[in-house]
Amino acid sequence: MNKVLIVALIILTLISCSNETQNESQYLISEIEIIAPASPGGGWDQTARLIQGVLLGQGLVGNSQVVNIPGAGGTIGLAQLVANSRNVNMKIMLSGLIMMGASLSNNSEVTLDDAIPIARLLGEYEVLVVPTSSPYVNLDSFLNDWRDDPGSLSVAGGSAGGTDHMLLGLLAIDQGVDPSSINYLAHSGGGESLAAILGNHVAAGINGYGELRAFIDSGRLRALAISSPERIEGIDIPTFIEQGVDIELANWRSLIASPNEPNENIIKYRELAIELNNLEEWRVVLENNNWINLFMIDSEFDQFLIDETKRVNEVLFLIGLSSE
Repeated sequence: MNKVLIVALIILTLISCSNETQNESQYLISEIEIIAPASPGGGWDQTARLIQGVLLGQGLVGNSQVVNIPGAGGTIGLAQLVANSRNVNMKIMLSGLIMMGASLSNNSEVTLDDAIPIARLLGEYEVLVVPTSSPYVNLDSFLNDWRDDPGSLSVAGGSAGGTDHMLLGLLAIDQGVDPSSINYLAHSGGGESLAAILGNHVAAGINGYGELRAFIDSGRLRALAISSPERIEGIDIPTFIEQGVDIELANWRSLIASPNEPNENIIKYRELAIELNNLEEWRVVLENNNWINLFMIDSEFDQFLIDETKRVNEVLFLIGLSSE
């Protein structure tokens, strides 16, 4: 091989390496795994895939995949995340009120206290729905029968101790119903609970509006009430409050990381969350899904988690789902 050819090959190699470095440096994180701690089709899965789409579409990450780890209100996924060693790919997990409630009500060995909080992102309100063929045309008609015999009317929702379960428990307390007598059918993901509601296997269901919207708009489900403090523009669903039921509840979702991650990764995750929140494309996602921007990070988010854990534990205790 002559000297000219050798020099040319060296130059091409240097150019190739330089291009690779530049391609990697243009991303905040070159590759990241987003864990949805529930089955496909639910709120966590939906949120994870929308985040993935924005991050890839706006060039914040070079590559990303969503991994589903369903079970026990997200606590199975949480346990796996916490147990991860340092020698793993960069990854973040969706978390939130459902996971907090599930870990407290199930007395899980692993709780959100064991993970590293990254940022709170968004919230959404809960909706009580019935199949369109249901005889219950409004909240009063449902409550009249439910108060008389709550055990005879099964209500589907997400995992035990999650937001859906808490809302039904709060409804029982408001209506003078013994919370231990309610017939709540827990499911590991929104897709499973939706199948039960749409299949007329239950009398009613509770889920986040984002998961139910398409079925409400298409007429397959009838919305009886939403847990917002007041009517939401563009959503023609009466609130519990305006119908005489003093209940307001917002489900929040956040990002967490393994406690075994190196600090430089945690810093990058928080930078990624800030960049995501600043994107106009993310604001469009929030608006399209009728989610509330509840962005919170650093010490403010840390304090929120302390206060929220106390509040949720008190609510779960009142409805008989926690021993503390």
